[in-house]
Amino acid sequence: MIEDQGENAAPSEEGGASFGFREVSPGEKTRLVRSVFDSVATRYDVMNDAMSGGVHRLWKASMIDWLRPRRGMRVLDVAGGTGDIAFRILDAANRDLPGGARPAAVTVCDINEAMLRVGRDRAVDRGRLDNLDWIVGNAEALPFDGASYDAYTIAFGIRNVTDIPAALREARRVLKPGGRFLCLEFSQLSARALEPAYDFYSFRIVPQLGRLIAGDAESYRYLVESIRRFPGREVFAGMIREAGFGRVDSRPLAGGIVALHSAWRV
Repeated sequence: MIEDQGENAAPSEEGGASFGFREVSPGEKTRLVRSVFDSVATRYDVMNDAMSGGVHRLWKASMIDWLRPRRGMRVLDVAGGTGDIAFRILDAANRDLPGGARPAAVTVCDINEAMLRVGRDRAVDRGRLDNLDWIVGNAEALPFDGASYDAYTIAFGIRNVTDIPAALREARRVLKPGGRFLCLEFSQLSARALEPAYDFYSFRIVPQLGRLIAGDAESYRYLVESIRRFPGREVFAGMIREAGFGRVDSRPLAGGIVALHSAWRV
């Protein structure tokens, strides 16, 4: 039976960390998560399409619509190694750019070098060499000066961070006053009647898709477990406020399967 974390879910106690349903040390979680994404990097976006039936593209489009990227904006995209969000931001901000106008620029920061290699290779293949930087870095200790970015985005990455409160504080630190924090992450279902079917799909079907498509069932078993351990919308909103953000808001998508979280450095 799957334990329902619901809106009352909370992070592991200080000093420990969760890797799926296992309790591990913080250092061990960082190592294990890195190994997961080393394993799945080359098939990550293909698996996203398979697991969501392509709907993840609509969720990401909603994220970009809410962000409303504009020319001249500097964006830090964390845990975005494959470049999916960065490319979308640049497309939205720099479309029909007038001559002489300063384009938007995105720095992609990911702790996993294998994921970044996928993104860099994709950028080269598409001829997208301008206005993009690729940096290996930890969300809990970002290698950037304070008040450097107009926006901070993270899609399906925050739940894999070992110390989420530290990552949220770092997000606020690197944002300029008036800067925007936007997070897309899995959440908790709104309709409890759908939970049995959702659990069956998550714990039975997704690992098998991982085995067939990425050759790795265990990594996708972890990813499903990490979704169940992640706090619900209200709890996570409280964590964002505690990190010092203001104007905190969220939008459930797909019946609560995912949520968009927005906040501002005020």
